[in-house]
Amino acid sequence: MANFFSQYPGEVSALAAALFWALATVLYARMGEHISALRLNLLKNVLAGAMLLITIWAGGDTLADMETKALVLFILSGAVGIGLGDTAYFAALRYVGARRALLLLVLSPPLTALMALFFLGETLAPLAWPGIAFTVAGVAWVITERVAGHPEPSALRLRGLACALVAVLGQSVGSVLARLAFVETAFSPLSGALFRLAGGLVVVLIGLPFDSSAPRGRFPNRRGARFWAVLPVAVFVGTYLGIWLQQVSLKYSAAGIAQTLFATSPLFVLPLAALMGERISWRAVCGAVLAVGGIALLFMP
Repeated sequence: MANFFSQYPGEVSALAAALFWALATVLYARMGEHISALRLNLLKNVLAGAMLLITIWAGGDTLADMETKALVLFILSGAVGIGLGDTAYFAALRYVGARRALLLLVLSPPLTALMALFFLGETLAPLAWPGIAFTVAGVAWVITERVAGHPEPSALRLRGLACALVAVLGQSVGSVLARLAFVETAFSPLSGALFRLAGGLVVVLIGLPFDSSAPRGRFPNRRGARFWAVLPVAVFVGTYLGIWLQQVSLKYSAAGIAQTLFATSPLFVLPLAALMGERISWRAVCGAVLAVGGIALLFMP
């Protein structure tokens, strides 16, 4: 196992990040019922940033003498991918639910791969392109399965669609910018994650005075004790660990491959749902198998 990780550190890290993000998405979707997307993003960035700072301090690392170009690239990456992208994603979760929001996010891997090809000259192995296609198709097949529930009004569907598309574009641009920083500088993934969060936080703070969409007030009050108890768990799992591992994946693997593996989050929800007693259909199983086959192609030279 250690040899496999040393051979594919970026790919393994991306899959681990997808697992953590899948767990956190369930929690973020529930918390979005009590707070606006922008304020949820604010709390997430502040808490995760504090956790990263403590980790850097405990590890004896220093943030001094960082290359200016890398700093700018990571801050821009965070502003677009976290500030705009994550806020739009949280809004999409509230308007159309996790299943539909995740469906639209499967557009991000091929878009990221194409952007990396044109702007970074990053070519992929011949089997990587069908691998991306199979993985995206498998994930899409899983999350387009019909589930019980009331359809949202058309206005909310359109709003959720727009938010999800903004999230897709933000994730793709943010990933390419972060990949560029890692390619051209010797920046550590941990420091990169911190400065990406800083860039996202700047955008959130700029937009905060204009935010009036909180569903139940500006922030949950004392009666929202469950919200405040769940928030640190979601941030630790999905943002602190998730974004750290995502930066590792962008440092050691191509942007398109990293984003493809990160987009497999919905697949990790299936075994969790099965353990909770939910019936998993054959369609979901077949979609997962197709996606896993695509992932296998990404590991081939």
